[in-house]
Amino acid sequence: MNIWDQTNECMLREELEQLQLERLQATLNRAYKNVTCYRRKFDEMGIIPEDIQSLGDLSRLPFTAKDDLRLNYPYGMFAVPLREVVRIHSSSGTTGKPTVVGYTRNDIKTWSQLVARLLTAAGVTHDDVVQITFGYGLFTGAFGLHYGAEQIGASVIPMGGGNTEKQIMIMQDYRTTALVGTPSYALTLAERMEKSGIDPKTLTLRVGLFGGEPWSEEMRREIEQRLGIIATDNYGLSEVMGPGVAGECIHRCGMHIFEDHFLPETIDPETGEVLPPGSIGELVLTTLTKEALPVIRYRTRDITRLIYEPCRCGRTMVRMEKPRGRSDDMLIIKGVNVFPSQIEEVLFQVEGCEPHYQLVIDRVNNVDTLEVQVEVNETIFFDEMKKQRAFVEMVEKKLASTLNVGARVKLVEPASMPRHEGKAQRVIDRRKNV
Repeated sequence: MNIWDQTNECMLREELEQLQLERLQATLNRAYKNVTCYRRKFDEMGIIPEDIQSLGDLSRLPFTAKDDLRLNYPYGMFAVPLREVVRIHSSSGTTGKPTVVGYTRNDIKTWSQLVARLLTAAGVTHDDVVQITFGYGLFTGAFGLHYGAEQIGASVIPMGGGNTEKQIMIMQDYRTTALVGTPSYALTLAERMEKSGIDPKTLTLRVGLFGGEPWSEEMRREIEQRLGIIATDNYGLSEVMGPGVAGECIHRCGMHIFEDHFLPETIDPETGEVLPPGSIGELVLTTLTKEALPVIRYRTRDITRLIYEPCRCGRTMVRMEKPRGRSDDMLIIKGVNVFPSQIEEVLFQVEGCEPHYQLVIDRVNNVDTLEVQVEVNETIFFDEMKKQRAFVEMVEKKLASTLNVGARVKLVEPASMPRHEGKAQRVIDRRKNV
């Protein structure tokens, strides 16, 4: 089995923890010295970097949240002078000021190496032709995967987002073997191929690397079946690095976190208490090698579990489960915590439901309501009304059993839901306007 960096990816736990501690102490000193936000946080808690003498002391440190980056917009969280920053990325800023992230020349090299690890883990080699359908620009996704693919010597097609017809033409003509993008866009491509009468078996696609949005195991199976590929998951976020934080190997039993560069914890999202290994909680990450933008105990808001058991691939680094949802995207309906991913899992198990849905939450007479709008295939949609009602009742019963809260199911015609080139917009919460 191919491993890009065997020395580090297969390091003994004792050696890894010693390396983590050394890098953590260096990061803390850099942040305290050069980042006003961290110096103020440390001073308020009466802590100096020298107080952190073991990995167990990590819990004494303050958290970092996305708001810290927004409040220090644009460059206040940088730990190096701007003249040493060779790349600047940022979020869209749809909920306020964007979060701005920077990379030194060495950060870019590290980024390339880490993405090379996850690509290799997924089975991509220098013989592959990698088509990137993430949008290029201020987002980190396209560039990160681009760098890593070039690092391993693969041929890169920087297609960018959208233009679905051309994407398919390029796949056919350029003999693409690896597809990179969001899972929802992979299904959009599959749907367009089916409408155009293109058999995926006539393509040379063999593997897909998907990320950028939550997706379920049922959605993975749907992608694999409709595109005839092996679909792998990877994880990253701009504030920490971009893609390259973690990725699945070919066994697909959790994403390996590259712990020599990122120190993971799971916490109770309500109390902030560190949870025992193997517990389900919010993932918190501390960078260990970032120069331009070190982040300490960054609250990702992703809900997951860390797996410390050995993996068959030989990599020794901890794995994270596919995120089950987000602590800030969690929907509270009639006092019950609901994640969109739970609903997706149910819908994908129902024959006749298409992989396109939307959740509409409202408040009627001071009572929360949940409507699940889901596309169904033509056979069900145009069948007799009695069968439609029975189908709706069956889906509603399955949802109630899983969610412990009632949901109204509304069937919509095939291809009537909006298609998204990037992240799918799954939730409309009208309670915010009530």
